[in-house]
Amino acid sequence: MILASASPRRAELLRAEGFQIEVHPAHIDESRHAYEPPVAYVERLAVEKAKTAHRDNREAAAGQTLIAADTIVWTDDGTTFGKPENADEARRMLRRLSGTRHHVSTGVCLLVDGNPMPGCVAESSFYETTDVDFFELSDEEIAWYISTGEPFDKAGGYGIQGRGRRLVRGIQGDFYNVVGLPIAQLLRQIKRVQQSLEDPSRFWF
Repeated sequence: MILASASPRRAELLRAEGFQIEVHPAHIDESRHAYEPPVAYVERLAVEKAKTAHRDNREAAAGQTLIAADTIVWTDDGTTFGKPENADEARRMLRRLSGTRHHVSTGVCLLVDGNPMPGCVAESSFYETTDVDFFELSDEEIAWYISTGEPFDKAGGYGIQGRGRRLVRGIQGDFYNVVGLPIAQLLRQIKRVQQSLEDPSRFWF
């Protein structure tokens, strides 16, 4: 299996399901289109990353399943939160999310290459959204969390699977989606695509 993401958390989730992973991150323009809904945005990024990784790694991808994913945090007003680049940005994000409900959406694109017809690719994409409620966070709590270093490679500036769990009052939806990959839904999509490979309309060349 090819994982078009450098996220160690996604790789860990897939390996825990018994998959052997080759990591080939895709690099694309991640600019959000004007008026693009957050869920459409994150699914589009996943599709573009999957197709880019497939194009750039055709030999490695031949006969393989390729997965790309992207996760964003967003609020009801449409504001999106990616990965903070520095402590000040992490602080602004966490203050904005403090005491509120926000949404975590992961877009996923699955490509199955070369079976039954070499050179053909079956494609499926979807997104999953989980609602997350934060406690009211004091400036001291935010400063402590930033000092752990956890915020800097995570959408929204926190990791629910790490020390960021202390910030979370509760969730509605898939926990692993917040981690970075809705693994249960992905496994169902893999099975569905594999079962439908005989339908030529699902292929692109």
